[in-house]
Amino acid sequence: MARTSETTSAKDDTKKRGKRNADGTKKPGRLKQMFEVFKYTQEVDRSTLPLMILAIVGAIAVGVLLTVLIFDSPWYGIFMGLAVGVLIAMIILARKAERAAFDRIKGQTGAALAAMQSIRRGWNVEDEPVQIDPRSQKMLFRASGRAGIAVVAEDSTGISMKLLEKERRSIRRVLQHDNVPVHQIVVGDGEGEVPLHKLPTYMQRMKKQLTKQESAQVTKRLNALHRSLRQQVPKGVDPMRARPNRKAMRGR
Repeated sequence: MARTSETTSAKDDTKKRGKRNADGTKKPGRLKQMFEVFKYTQEVDRSTLPLMILAIVGAIAVGVLLTVLIFDSPWYGIFMGLAVGVLIAMIILARKAERAAFDRIKGQTGAALAAMQSIRRGWNVEDEPVQIDPRSQKMLFRASGRAGIAVVAEDSTGISMKLLEKERRSIRRVLQHDNVPVHQIVVGDGEGEVPLHKLPTYMQRMKKQLTKQESAQVTKRLNALHRSLRQQVPKGVDPMRARPNRKAMRGR
């Protein structure tokens, strides 16, 4: 009996720990999380609430109209329209919340990688930058899939363009043939650029030009090319803060 009690109490403790954050604070419930998401999204985009209400009212109106014409009763339409309207409202909230999240990180280093990692399937996204300029901290990110290879720059500055060309040459040396398309994508709001919040959709809509086997082979070869930036410098050296030894440069 004692062992059973100890086992039960251990399970209860595990469940309690599972409902808390790493710092020991209690995790908010699902409804509270949704309310917080809605509150933040509404602050960023004031059209969120009106569109959600319009979706619910419009769905109910259409449902009532259909059921009156078919069943000569509005009640079925009210319940069906309410269910459909709430579903559409949640979809609107999700899209608006995603847009608000992208607007929040827009302009920050690594924002493009965060957008790429939100793609659920179809692309293998590298977790680290594949090219970086230590002086300006400009970075490139890469993904591979059936549409080919996508190399993403976070702006259209001259440094980013040089990094794009450098990465393209590196990829060509590894692949050694030209039938794999390499897409150079620049994130931004200018002409020919892709806005940050549209980057996942833009990449998902790219035409598939490789088979699954070819895509897997390309990913395998790119893994040979990919080397962590941290492994390219001695341990304990931060490439972001590295400075030349001026005394050594003067021969002292």
